[in-house]
Amino acid sequence: MPPSFAHRITKYNPADRDEHGHYIGAEDTESDHGPVEAAYLEAIAAFAQESGIDLLEIREPQVAGFVGFGLETSVDGHGLAGLFPSDLTGYYDGAEVSVPVALELVRAMLRDQGAWCRLEQQNTFTVHVGWDQYVYVGSDQPCEAAVARTRELGLFAEPVTASPYAADLEEREVTQPADEEFWERIRAELATPRTLLLEEAYLRGAVRWHRLTANNLDTVRAVLGQRALLTVWPGLTSDVQAVLAALPKDESVHFVWETANGTIRRATVDETDRQQLTTWVTGATAACVLPLAVDRHHPLFEAALPDNDGVLRARW
Repeated sequence: MPPSFAHRITKYNPADRDEHGHYIGAEDTESDHGPVEAAYLEAIAAFAQESGIDLLEIREPQVAGFVGFGLETSVDGHGLAGLFPSDLTGYYDGAEVSVPVALELVRAMLRDQGAWCRLEQQNTFTVHVGWDQYVYVGSDQPCEAAVARTRELGLFAEPVTASPYAADLEEREVTQPADEEFWERIRAELATPRTLLLEEAYLRGAVRWHRLTANNLDTVRAVLGQRALLTVWPGLTSDVQAVLAALPKDESVHFVWETANGTIRRATVDETDRQQLTTWVTGATAACVLPLAVDRHHPLFEAALPDNDGVLRARW
């Protein structure tokens, strides 16, 4: 159940909205990186304090891939530099962070720097950052003092029924856990003998690739990110030129290739990218094409890593 009380926090005066609720005033839709942004963070902190919140859980964390999230240009590190290591260890679905760290995540989202996530504490408190400097705070408390403080800060805290950015928990795309049965099915495939390609989405927008063999399966398992989405495809083919020649026309696809040093890379391309792609994959030892269209997405297996207690909590 979502929190009982929800507020939309913005810098937009409700008096400057038309009959449809659309803002028609003069406020900019980007962060000022200054006092107004600071007011947002202080308002959220007030709601958290009145709700008795010390820790928040990161849910559905994302980083900008080939599609950005907002009007401003994404930055190196996705706005997470100084909060997490460069490999983003600690930034994963289910990670708990202090309120000060959560506020810095909100800052990065207000600035459209490349990272996005929901910040939640079970059914008691939520913070969701939307487009155009809209922030939605939910609490199991009415937070009247925080509402008053928000107004003192020059912002507007308007009661709403619910956050439009609340997670849809009714229809999860992936409900299969990557349990021992899942790994035994992969082990059986590798016994044919053959190789497989493992796509590890450790964040939304961030993927690592692994070429699976019967000999390295356990090693790969040991380095997978927490709650990662695992998608298993047929192995790469060594005839890279044949894969290039078979690029479909009038359709974007993922082109995946293995470099001479064993690194696996992916690019989203179409027929017009053939010449540039040929340059990119010079020296590649193997490659394949994977569908981009959802209705053609048919991997061999797909599952999400459960927590250590065996329960699947990742929301993919």
